[in-house]
Amino acid sequence: MSDSRSDATAGGARPRLFVFNGGFLTQRRIRRILDLAGWQIRLGLPGPGDAVGIWGASPTARRGLAVARRRNAQVVRIEDAFLRSLHPGRAGEPPVGLLIDRAGVHFDPSSPSDLETLLATAPLDDTALLDRARDAILRLRESHLSKYSAFDPAAPVPAPGYVLVIDQTRGDASVTASGGGRARFREMLVHAQEENPGARVFIKTHPETAAGFRPGHFGPEDATGRVSLLTDPVSPWALLEGAIAVYTVSSQLGFEAILAGHRPRVFGQPFYAGWGLTQDEAPPPRRNRRLTRAQLFAAAMMLYPIWYDPFRDERCELERVLDNLEAQARAWRDDHGGWVASGIRLWKRRPMQRMFGRHGGIRFSDSPPRDTTRRHMVWASRAGSAHGGAVRVEDGFLRSRGLGAELVPPLSLVLDDLGIYYDPARPSRLERLIARRENLRPDQRRRAERLIATLTGRGLSKYNIGGGLPALLPGHKVLVPGQVEDDASVLTGGGQIRNNADLLRAVRAARPNAVIVYKPHPDVEAGLRPGAIDAGDLADIVAREADPATLLDHVDEVWTITSLLGFEALLRQLPVTTLGAPFYAGWGLTTDRGPVPDRRRARPDLAGLVHAALIDYPRYLDPVTGQPCPVEVVADRLAAGRIPRPGPANRLLSRIQGLLASHARLWR
Repeated sequence: MSDSRSDATAGGARPRLFVFNGGFLTQRRIRRILDLAGWQIRLGLPGPGDAVGIWGASPTARRGLAVARRRNAQVVRIEDAFLRSLHPGRAGEPPVGLLIDRAGVHFDPSSPSDLETLLATAPLDDTALLDRARDAILRLRESHLSKYSAFDPAAPVPAPGYVLVIDQTRGDASVTASGGGRARFREMLVHAQEENPGARVFIKTHPETAAGFRPGHFGPEDATGRVSLLTDPVSPWALLEGAIAVYTVSSQLGFEAILAGHRPRVFGQPFYAGWGLTQDEAPPPRRNRRLTRAQLFAAAMMLYPIWYDPFRDERCELERVLDNLEAQARAWRDDHGGWVASGIRLWKRRPMQRMFGRHGGIRFSDSPPRDTTRRHMVWASRAGSAHGGAVRVEDGFLRSRGLGAELVPPLSLVLDDLGIYYDPARPSRLERLIARRENLRPDQRRRAERLIATLTGRGLSKYNIGGGLPALLPGHKVLVPGQVEDDASVLTGGGQIRNNADLLRAVRAARPNAVIVYKPHPDVEAGLRPGAIDAGDLADIVAREADPATLLDHVDEVWTITSLLGFEALLRQLPVTTLGAPFYAGWGLTTDRGPVPDRRRARPDLAGLVHAALIDYPRYLDPVTGQPCPVEVVADRLAAGRIPRPGPANRLLSRIQGLLASHARLWR
């Protein structure tokens, strides 16, 4: 958790914080984080033992400083944390964390801040902390997260071999605190050219300058000869990867340059200067400790900030912030250009608008679209030859509490730009992700294993419909999940066995002495889809209306064609035999008797498979906040029962669409 210097409750008291900036009162997120950090926000005049809260070096800070001087009150400076949101605060997004400093402010070297004291005096030698720091640095790079993360990681950057000069906005508090100005930035540009003869020089424009909010120190007049302006919103990590040298006054991008392996040339005195990781034009003389990248990161990103989880309304550690930001950044990156969706039933359109329409909107069409400015998505089972190049969309593997056939909206959907997970005839994006997770970092393994423990411990599955447990006979029990016989996964990946009766016969032939437990598919039991059989002569027990997750805790192995229940059995360490080619077959985790694609040659362990299938592949939507979220939030909501209900509107829309389809067939 955050260091005690930021925590007002460290001494056991809950002090009052008097504020003179309206933002502290109008911005609920800021009030809530301060409350969780132990501060009581108040209006009026502070008394003995009270503190005055000011926002960094903002114009309104003078009011608070004047009151603090007159009342002899402590000043507490508050700023956004180094990971903030998708867009700058001017866009109205609340921050995911705050820096709360009792001593100074991190960007002002005139006096030591709490962060500087941490960097100068904290042991920073805890192995577990530093391991977490290294993992988090790698995760930031892999996920392309920065202070503001609304950019496309695939956006092109210049060919490698350039010098990167980082611009900042005029009047930026960190520039002013370092004594910077136009002259200092021009001096930096001259050094960049002189020290790198012949190299191309790119000036990276600040996002607020590119958005027209605030002017920078460089403009078109500086783009001469081998110097160019770079105004496009590109990934800082991709940009840093191609740079041979980095120059900055005090930008946070200089901090990220250190994390990316650079030793940036620094012309100001930002918090990261003076610790042996930068080339400093004027290092603060009191900073004489030598730190590693992991130590710098641990102090600045783990010990110093107060991080906030909006889904659980509580303080949290950095890793959970990364979970949340990854989900939000992915949603923006997928959706900001807008979608045209075809092959989508009427009742599904509202949940899909909520899932994919937040940033660029969705236009629904009953035929392949002509609009080429937007990406095209199509429901996977309706992706015919006319939908070439469309992204396929399907339900995720942790879907809802209730059946899709009963029109319960999904909490997770998958987008696949290569194929679709259930069709082995062609590669899918999920296959690529599984192969990529053959080797996991320690933090990825821990996250996947925690997720497995959550799902199995809370008895969660795809539909979470509950049910009882039938009387089970003694002996070696084989669970055989029935399937919807016209389901796309059976039709495309079923191999030679494509119906429930043949499946049971194959299991009986292979396990003649076993107790065969047949679980009909919930959609079939509800009479909503085909696949009903009389299993009395083929199975020893027919587990009608039984909870699949509970059944898995009482059987010894699972045989299936392509059912997701086979994947859920793997989570519970059960042996699984597949007679088709589901997405989880062919990776060395199942016994495969079906036609598994030869291209599945990677050998991930269970944690790698789970990371790909449940963390990387689906998109999730929190039914409480309506925001994109990580899988752990959906697991919590499903376990607590805080999920949407189908409602009459979905049934009405489905009935209308059915009538329209029937009418269209009559007129053909």
